Amino acid sequence: MSNATKGEAGSKQFDLLERMNLSEHEMVVFCRDRETGLNGIIGVHNTVLGPAMGGLRMYPYNNESQALDDVLRLSRAMTYKSSLAGINVGGGKAVIIGDPKKDKSEALLRRFGQFVDSLGGKFYAAADVGIKPADLDTIKLETPYVSGVSPLRGGSGDSAPLTAYGVYLGMKAAILHMEGQDKLQGKRVMVQGVGKVGSKLVKHLIDEEAEVYIYDTDLETAKSLEREFQVKRVENEQVLTLDVDILAPCALGGILNEHSIPNLKCRAVVGGANNQLLVEDRDSLALQDRGILFVPDFMVNAGGIVNVSLELQTYHPEVAKRITENIYDTTLKVLELSEKEKMSPLDAAKNLAEKRLREIGKIRLYR
Repeated sequence: MSNATKGEAGSKQFDLLERMNLSEHEMVVFCRDRETGLNGIIGVHNTVLGPAMGGLRMYPYNNESQALDDVLRLSRAMTYKSSLAGINVGGGKAVIIGDPKKDKSEALLRRFGQFVDSLGGKFYAAADVGIKPADLDTIKLETPYVSGVSPLRGGSGDSAPLTAYGVYLGMKAAILHMEGQDKLQGKRVMVQGVGKVGSKLVKHLIDEEAEVYIYDTDLETAKSLEREFQVKRVENEQVLTLDVDILAPCALGGILNEHSIPNLKCRAVVGGANNQLLVEDRDSLALQDRGILFVPDFMVNAGGIVNVSLELQTYHPEVAKRITENIYDTTLKVLELSEKEKMSPLDAAKNLAEKRLREIGKIRLYR
């Protein structure tokens, strides 16, 4: 290796360690296997409450840096999510760089499972974008450290229904905070992304007689939902400029940024997507300045992690649902704290999550 190459490698290593230090990550693992074409990253942010748990995302990232950004941000959000949900798992995340429609194979998934197994239970993988319960069944052939496998394999299966349910409850709490009642009847809601979570959220909204608008990059999926529920399908350019009560981002993150926020015409943002804010502090304040209520995504979309975390104990769907229902009260608590302390809901949610981490961290010292 030339001196120049050594210098570049050293610089990259320093940059990563510096980023881990700033975000307080415990571990970042890079996974590569020539035979299967596996290129992946596992991030462990915090294990104070228990083993890190987070979804495995398979996505055709443009480059390694973009994938790493996702791992670092999402694993940190998982720590806050689990803490606010009151469950005993920490924050983690994993990604496989590749197109799940073209690059996914049994060998690749099993090789990834071997990397997860090598961590000895410090990280449990669940499902995220591009990964289904059947894929987790394959990964579990190589490691027990997997959650969200199919019911036939003894798991909890698809966590999307509970994720959508939690988002729906967050919406009701937000409306109660703004209007003094939690009815969504007649409220105009724009659901951006109607995949596994978004489509189930639409069902809750229709049942409560909300006026629902939808958008998805998959035109056939959007048209199918439009026919099934008689909702109104909009074009891409209308998604963020529609005059609605609630915008519900339910696709990939970064939708709220310096370019989109000035054009928003919603009263509140409550959605299932992770990392909706491109730059957290800046974009949270921008929403606040515009008088738009932002309900933190990691608080309301916790139903999924609640569901899969219970596999570490004795899983029962009614228990998972009951814990998920706490999202309603937690959302109210965060919004009330935000108003009382004159801080953003994002900061209020983080403060509550960090408070639990500190308190449990102290008693862990006596184990």
